[in-house]
Amino acid sequence: MLTLFHSPQSRSSAIVALIEEMGIQDWVEVREVTIPRMDGSGGRDPANPHPEGKVPALVHDGHVITERAAIILHLTSLFPDSGMAPKVGTPEWGVFAAWMAWYQGVLEPTFIMEATGLSHPWMTAAIRDHKTAVARLRAALDKGPWLMGDSYSAADLLCHAPYAWFTEATPDDPVLRDWIGRCMARPARAKVMDADAAGMARLQAA
Repeated sequence: MLTLFHSPQSRSSAIVALIEEMGIQDWVEVREVTIPRMDGSGGRDPANPHPEGKVPALVHDGHVITERAAIILHLTSLFPDSGMAPKVGTPEWGVFAAWMAWYQGVLEPTFIMEATGLSHPWMTAAIRDHKTAVARLRAALDKGPWLMGDSYSAADLLCHAPYAWFTEATPDDPVLRDWIGRCMARPARAKVMDADAAGMARLQAA
């Protein structure tokens, strides 16, 4: 049994969109939980099994899996015919897995560092900076039209996410803006955004 713990308009929204893209809604139960939010609202939900009270958290037969990249790798491995990732064990799968690790270890941290004005030589030595991360995205899209080549994949779903949430931070690059726009226009994402808006309204009314 698969259960996803999700809070509207949060990092877990990407996983709900992935479930829609993969067409595995009948296989994954989505449970809504509360989380502490930046504006001080919300709070940790005792029903949420995530060790830090965050989302997403995927429970598979009693085993708790956290971090979006890990959940994406797990779901696309469980449902290999979804079309959202290459076949496991192929060179293309290795490239896909690299995008997952790079997002968690490089893109999101450098994005946050730039947004908050933080800088330190140790960080730039280890993971470079957001400008370098953007250059890597652009290099892949120059071969594109998607990160993995001809087809939209979970790599696009995950890696465009910061720019979808913080549009003001979108690089002033027509190729990147076009890619982000195409990712944001996916019907699965639109469906999740509508559901999230309704979910937030319920939370605010509670």
